[in-house]
Amino acid sequence: MANEPSLPGRTAPDPPARTRLVALDVLRGVAMCGILVSNIRLIAGTATATVEPPMGAAHVWLGLPVLSLLFGIGFSLLLESARDRAPRPRLVLLRRLLALLVIGLLHRLLWPGDILSVYAVVGLLVLLPSSWLPRWAVAGAAAALVPTGLLLGMGGPLLVAGLFLTGSALVRYGVVARIDHSTRGPVLVGLACAAGAVLAGWAAPAAAGPGPVPWQVLTADLLRTATYVCVLLVLLRTPLRPVLTAVFAPLGRIALTQHLSATLLVLGAAHLLGLPIAESPPVALAVAGTLLAAQWVFAVLWLRRFPQGPVEWLWRLAAWGRRGTVAAPGAVPAG
Repeated sequence: MANEPSLPGRTAPDPPARTRLVALDVLRGVAMCGILVSNIRLIAGTATATVEPPMGAAHVWLGLPVLSLLFGIGFSLLLESARDRAPRPRLVLLRRLLALLVIGLLHRLLWPGDILSVYAVVGLLVLLPSSWLPRWAVAGAAAALVPTGLLLGMGGPLLVAGLFLTGSALVRYGVVARIDHSTRGPVLVGLACAAGAVLAGWAAPAAAGPGPVPWQVLTADLLRTATYVCVLLVLLRTPLRPVLTAVFAPLGRIALTQHLSATLLVLGAAHLLGLPIAESPPVALAVAGTLLAAQWVFAVLWLRRFPQGPVEWLWRLAAWGRRGTVAAPGAVPAG
């Protein structure tokens, strides 16, 4: 019966699953494609290859901020879900971050450049404590950390922490809940970010050869990335939505599986098949496209039978300590 009380020793049923936020899956899928394309030569060369356009630092920059933002969003969405499902919701998040740390450290044995362990540590030090703070404090900390991280250099822990908190604040202010139903917001934010990117690029000093990238350039790149995200969100409100969803959402839903398996496949192609991935950008692009196509086919077939990827299932099992827990919408962060 629906109103039957829970008996001692009996686990109450989980609340109904929330609807997945398709936009988050699409954004994650696009970012994961960019990360593989930008990292493939480094992975194949064991982080010793020289990365040049069209697969240089700018391409890494396009993916990492999006993944960092999505990680913070996924954390807060999962915390909301855990409050409905577990007596100690933050313990679920703690176990999830610790499990990610283990996965990241193991992955570093294959590729030292992986960022999963960084995400886990920053999550433990910043995201988890922030869950006790009011939302205005989280937003204020994000507003302080993002520019500080830009001043100190691209991809540093402070910038990652700021983007994590930005994603968390977007959830707590209800912005993410409207992401699949809003057009005006992404248009206005996209125009503002595009204008800011132009101004920051105009203020940047002339290129001075090797050395730290000026903060104005990093700011322009970050704002340009935000513009691309807004354009994608707008496109998801057009007749292109089914196409974008079909192409990118499956990869976004198995992002962690895709990320880890890509390393194994790239290393196999480079060292077992002898493909010159690290030395040849055309070969690297061809291999990346082939791997992404194969992973997309796997994702589509796998998700017809299972609600999440195989590594995601293990990760969720480590967090919840039991089988059968339904995922929070869009809460599949990966780096």
